[in-house]
Amino acid sequence: MKISLLQQMYKDILAGTPLPKESYYYTSFLNLCVGQSQERDELRDLPSTDDSIRSHQDAVIPTTDDVSHNLANMNFSFCPREVMLLQLTLIEMLVAKAESQEIGFSTQQKYCEILLLLLKETQVDSKLVCLLSSYDQLLSHMASKSLASLVYFQLKEENAVNVTWLSFSLKSLLEFPMHTQVAGCLWTLMAVIKDVTKDKMLPESGILKLLAPLDAVLEGFYNSILQHHFDSQLYSSPYSEAANNLVSFVDLLEALLASRTQLQLPLRCQRVLFLKVSYVLNLINSSTQYFIKKKFIMLLKKCILYKPQEDAVSGSQFLQNPYLKEDMLALSNAVLQVVNLTWLNEIPLSGKASYFGSSEALSGDNTQSGSDQTVLRALSLAVLKALEFKCQNSATEAEIKEGFESSMSHLLTFWRNHMKFSLHIAHHCEWLSLVFIEQDDDMWEAAKALLLIYLKIDRLRCDAADNLSREEEESWDFHTHANGYNPHCIFLFFLEKISFDSTVLLDFLISSETCFLEYLVRYLKLLREDWHQFVKICNHFDTKCGSSQAVSSIKPELQEKQSCIAGVSLQNASCEPEPQTLLPLASSHNYLVFTTEQGDNEVAESNQSNSLLCNNNTSLLGSLQRLVNYDSSEDSELESVGEECLVNTKQMPLHKECETMIREAVCSYTDDKQNKLKSEVLPLKQKGSNTSSNLAHIVSSDNIIPLRIMLYKSTKCLEELQKAISRLQGRNLFPYNPSALLRLLSHIEKISKNTNSQ
Repeated sequence: MKISLLQQMYKDILAGTPLPKESYYYTSFLNLCVGQSQERDELRDLPSTDDSIRSHQDAVIPTTDDVSHNLANMNFSFCPREVMLLQLTLIEMLVAKAESQEIGFSTQQKYCEILLLLLKETQVDSKLVCLLSSYDQLLSHMASKSLASLVYFQLKEENAVNVTWLSFSLKSLLEFPMHTQVAGCLWTLMAVIKDVTKDKMLPESGILKLLAPLDAVLEGFYNSILQHHFDSQLYSSPYSEAANNLVSFVDLLEALLASRTQLQLPLRCQRVLFLKVSYVLNLINSSTQYFIKKKFIMLLKKCILYKPQEDAVSGSQFLQNPYLKEDMLALSNAVLQVVNLTWLNEIPLSGKASYFGSSEALSGDNTQSGSDQTVLRALSLAVLKALEFKCQNSATEAEIKEGFESSMSHLLTFWRNHMKFSLHIAHHCEWLSLVFIEQDDDMWEAAKALLLIYLKIDRLRCDAADNLSREEEESWDFHTHANGYNPHCIFLFFLEKISFDSTVLLDFLISSETCFLEYLVRYLKLLREDWHQFVKICNHFDTKCGSSQAVSSIKPELQEKQSCIAGVSLQNASCEPEPQTLLPLASSHNYLVFTTEQGDNEVAESNQSNSLLCNNNTSLLGSLQRLVNYDSSEDSELESVGEECLVNTKQMPLHKECETMIREAVCSYTDDKQNKLKSEVLPLKQKGSNTSSNLAHIVSSDNIIPLRIMLYKSTKCLEELQKAISRLQGRNLFPYNPSALLRLLSHIEKISKNTNSQ
């Protein structure tokens, strides 16, 4: 067989052109030359799952003896390995083209006929099974991809599971750990599940037909592989067979979680990670390879966020699965149980970033050493979402607070141990924005979780007593700040991080990147009812802003060091209080922020820092303004928000052209807004005015009473957001109906103006 014939076949299939000769002709070219003795040894021990499998193995399969004899006598212009790799590639291409709607019907039929001949006459599935155990890793991988394609093809075309592959999978899973070569089996099964899950045209019974025979075996395999001693020498090398098995298994678990959405009643193998997550938690805390633990941590995060696979179905559909409440409660309880011990702090977070080809940085790389922030955020979000689910299913305030305080205490300690400049953090509510600021979707998921916990506890607290005393209110305020989940502080700290730039908020609203829409609607409803507490917290921010304190000069190098602590304007400090020291917000002016010491000639720089734009933080703000297309906010569960607020505000993904139009529409408006805001709020050194005259300018021009700068900036940001949304809605450029959101923003604006006029 000349390689040129296969190359021509490759070109024809790639172009989707009809193949002119008979199907047997092309089948002979694709017949894999696998050793017959090896094939017989592999097939001899395959178990029979039912009579159909037994009859399939015993049947006499017709062969094309003449063609095979001719092929044996042909000269290869390339080595057999390269020919086989091309054959495997062509098989996979044939399946893809046969299922494509972009080629003609007759061509599709021809491709299907070739594939069926390969399965029924050449026993290509048996030969592919033999290649899975090849020591040639490239051949093994290509054989796995081709076998997965054929299993998927047969399931779709004949509504039947390939019996040779099924027998091989049962044998491999049942014989583990006596026979440890299971990576090929696991990877092939994962690939088939992903293909079936993504196929919208395949009947829902397809995934059931595929997984039902493997259900009990997969659960047993889960127990076997995760009960190993991961501290043994088997897992010492990232290239070991044991490590390869674990990597393949975590990919399979992810595919199983994604497939759960296609069944009304999930199988046991699709629930096993929820019900027996303790095995995974023990592995994460073991001394196995870091990259393996990282994969399991990211899987845990996806599982607890109801997003087991990014390109699978939406989270809201995942919530409709039966048993999900039971499964999520079991998962949350297991996570919180280990968190309340020493689990979090015993997880070593690698300080090395991942580089292409290795874990070492190139010479001249300025990447700072530290903990793996991706894993830090994933673990933190998993704990916060577990707390949210646990609180939502608790009946009393005392039941929630008991576990919540303990878990948040361990989480705050975890952050303090792994975050840079942790000694400079004086307020626990600031941690959320510092930990998650570089990952928008995680940040708003975390903020939403803490907001829902706050709302649940506050509702139970108010239901328990008609009239709360002043002492009880102060105790409640202290509790929210001490545990870092006061929603007003969290929102204000975030606004500081983005320099009160409403265009950043607009980016979150017009994209499907985050759940910011749901969070903002919930928070605005709270703000409408809890305005007095918001004003109170804003005033405490202003108390430490430096506008009413004695000023003195500080060393430039200290000021530069402090200004780079995640861009926090209220932390240009000369004192460093103990992070464990926590005073109630209602009774201490030293609680929120550090004391600012500066000279009169530094007022302009200080107020500029209040806008949270330092030289080292421009990339931080830029990272917040990116639009990424992966589902988050549009898939968030909205039933408890209120029909009147969210019935017309379902967030939809935007095309790139639409995003560009929106940005162009607000570009000039944004520039004017920012210039106006600077002239109104930020004292300018070139005007030659001192601190008191600048503050007087703010008071006289905008009727803002002294020490309400934070209130002015935050409400001004929301006002600008409202105007931008209205302008876009007027030009039919907003991706959804924002009427309910605009009503909330308008109401907040009215309350704000009434406050400023007092």
